[in-house]
Amino acid sequence: MTPAAELLAVLAVVILGAKLGGALSTRLGQPAVLGEILFGLLLGPTGFDLMHRAVAGRPIFSHGEVVVEGVHLLAELGVVLLMLLAGLETDPAEMKRVGLPATGAAIGGALLPFAGGWALGTAFGLALGPALFLGTILCATSVSISAQTLVELDALDSDEGRAILGAAVIDDVLGILLLSIVVGVLGTGGNDSSVLGLILRMLLFFVVIVAVGRPARRLVRRFARQPVSEGLLAGALVMTFAFGWLAEALGGVAAITGAFIAGVFLGRTEMGHEIESRVKIAVYGFFLPIFLVDIGLRADARAALGGGALGLAVAVVVVAVVTKFAGAALGARVSGFGWPSSMRVGAGMVSRGEVGLIIAGVGLAQGVVSQNEFAVAVLMVVVTTVVTPPLLRAAFSGAPAAT
Repeated sequence: MTPAAELLAVLAVVILGAKLGGALSTRLGQPAVLGEILFGLLLGPTGFDLMHRAVAGRPIFSHGEVVVEGVHLLAELGVVLLMLLAGLETDPAEMKRVGLPATGAAIGGALLPFAGGWALGTAFGLALGPALFLGTILCATSVSISAQTLVELDALDSDEGRAILGAAVIDDVLGILLLSIVVGVLGTGGNDSSVLGLILRMLLFFVVIVAVGRPARRLVRRFARQPVSEGLLAGALVMTFAFGWLAEALGGVAAITGAFIAGVFLGRTEMGHEIESRVKIAVYGFFLPIFLVDIGLRADARAALGGGALGLAVAVVVVAVVTKFAGAALGARVSGFGWPSSMRVGAGMVSRGEVGLIIAGVGLAQGVVSQNEFAVAVLMVVVTTVVTPPLLRAAFSGAPAAT
């Protein structure tokens, strides 16, 4: 078969398996994303290793490496679109309205995990880059998994529920900014003059983005009125891809930063909801399953844990749960919540979900983290995804229903 035909076969398996895994996970009371990640691990070197499997001495896919690269490129495009969605769903005004508890929980839930991950990586002998990236991965919080559980608990509209969602969104913004800084600093080699140059590049990037953001938004609106099919979506994608390119080429930061900023600009217009509805179809129907399964295709948890990383994996999981829970709870308590409410906020912030996977994937693509460290990060994301719903249910037991 040609490489294109093999890619089509793999994509059929990937999307079907991911969706079936997600459906099974949902029926078992777990978030769909968990089943999709586990299917990817099953398909990759951790499990069946489909892309390198041979039958009767002949490989199933004769163009396996080309197909894997094709899946990976589609996954990277999916990450850009995921961050566009995150930007579209980020309302700066709403972030102000969630108040001090959400802000405190977000700051505490970012700083303590970052410090804990960095210290843990250093204690295990990791170099500066991987240790910093480990801290950055632990900063992430998954909005979707917490929100799904809060809906089931009828607590989404409670004070704690609103604080959890607001803090998770702020955490995502902080995580993206921190990721961009870490990627940029590591890319400079860390010397003072290079770091200063990076800061100047980043400042220039943000100045340029702010300057062109509104004109670019007007161009998207004008493009939407042209007599072409799906002009609004096409214009939004052009703006997103251009901002992503500018982020790397001009600012020296991750491309997802530019995509996120494009989403924030577009989300503050009357076009935002329409763009979001169109992008969601492509992301959730096509790109997200590919992204989640690609994580499994790249992570070899079996080799990593068998190669001496078991101690690091256990330590990372413990630090991930404890620092996020404690940091968010303490931040909410200092900002005005009582202890019971603060503990509920802390429980709702534990899951890393797809945001943690995005950051880990960037680290692997940049060559900052090894395959073993990447596999440990994936395992951490799986465990925190599993433990968050029961933690939330326990924290909200006996709490009054939202009104």
